Amino acid sequence: MAKTNTKELLEALAAEIGENVYIDIAKWHLYVSDAKLHTVIVEQVYPLITASKPVEEDEVIQVLESIPVKIGGGRKEIPLIDLLPLQCQVSLVDILEKYQREI
Repeated sequence: MAKTNTKELLEALAAEIGENVYIDIAKWHLYVSDAKLHTVIVEQVYPLITASKPVEEDEVIQVLESIPVKIGGGRKEIPLIDLLPLQCQVSLVDILEKYQREI
């Protein structure tokens, strides 16, 4: 991959997250890119992949818990972690680990 600048890296990371991570509601899959959440996720996880230590699943979960998703026209907010199936959480950690190795 060898991204030469931060903007390219963030765009590529956002695209990969957007294509592989989805919200599951009543067995309907809404990819985070369609929900316009992929860039929010990247902004929040970027410090994790630039840290000098490996990405830890617990830290990713904390980030996902801190991202509110408005539902019902904004009447309620649910943490993103509550909307992602476990396999998407694992995929997200895998993607972040891959990008961390390649920076």
